[in-house]
Amino acid sequence: MNIAVLLSGGVDSSVALKLLQEQGYNITAFYLKIWLEDELSFLGDCPWETDLSFVRETCKQANIPLEVVSLQEEYKKRIISYTISEVKAGRTPNPDVLCNTRVKFGAFYDLFGQEFDRVATGHYAAIERKDGIAYLKTTPDPIKDQTYFLSHLSQSQLQKAEFPIGIYQKHQVRELAEKYNLPSQSRKDSQGLCFLGKIKYSDFIKAHLGENPGNIVDFDTQKVIGQHKGLWFHTIGQRQGLGLSGGPWYVVAKDVRSNNLYISRHYQELKKDSLIAVDCNWVAGFNPDLSQNIEVKLRHGAIKTPAECIYSLNDRSLDNIKVKLSSKDQGVAPGQFVAFYQGDYCLGSGRIELDV
Repeated sequence: MNIAVLLSGGVDSSVALKLLQEQGYNITAFYLKIWLEDELSFLGDCPWETDLSFVRETCKQANIPLEVVSLQEEYKKRIISYTISEVKAGRTPNPDVLCNTRVKFGAFYDLFGQEFDRVATGHYAAIERKDGIAYLKTTPDPIKDQTYFLSHLSQSQLQKAEFPIGIYQKHQVRELAEKYNLPSQSRKDSQGLCFLGKIKYSDFIKAHLGENPGNIVDFDTQKVIGQHKGLWFHTIGQRQGLGLSGGPWYVVAKDVRSNNLYISRHYQELKKDSLIAVDCNWVAGFNPDLSQNIEVKLRHGAIKTPAECIYSLNDRSLDNIKVKLSSKDQGVAPGQFVAFYQGDYCLGSGRIELDV
């Protein structure tokens, strides 16, 4: 079996490569260059050169061929334009969810998919293959589990995917890296969006949209109590970075038309317990049974919330679903994704809109 392994320079993908090599597969390593260093170099350092050096060392040690592929233009078209249009519309996008479906398992598939039986990554996720269907499953490490980020993959994309470290916890992956004496064994986990590296997200947004000052309004009194530099620098549930005394203050709403940012000190009362999931994607390729034992994730992490799904039985595609949460959450933000779970199966996800 011919397998393409996407290496990032980190410990997870490096261990994934070694595990597959031990199993005797014919492997070619790829480094996908999506850093926007040319466009954003004035904002700070992009660590892609350091990452690539670790990738080269890993491949040299394993005696595995490496190809460096630039997907910068594809990333701009498929991810950056989406991110900018979403924040400009007042929503909070999640580029890392779409990076997987549109780039790693999208643009890369378009270019090299025909050459390989599988494409492997260092994601913390598992795949169960049964009766010709690939099911996405969570891993033993609930904190590191990355099924949330993979929840928008199509069935055809998941069929071709491979996640070698999906049966391990993070500490076990670190132990394997030491066992293999990998160059990346002591590297820290990467943080932030996949294409920004060390560049601040706010600086990235400012570079594309600039500033657009407006009023900060107390939601409870409707009084103007300050000024913001642009709605796109803020998200629902945000507490830090408002620069106001008398708090804690929370962002509770954004009005694009008036350019007002609404905040409140009584956010407990304003938390949301319902949302609409739109443009839903079901990973197995067919509509799941959402009538019982459904939990959702509103963000990456270990927390799953029991939920009730309400939808029309006539909606054969299950595109739009009303989700009633068992408890209120302060971070229900339009534009983010809600992922659906049944036991340890990740069923899919949809984009969040507020339930009005």
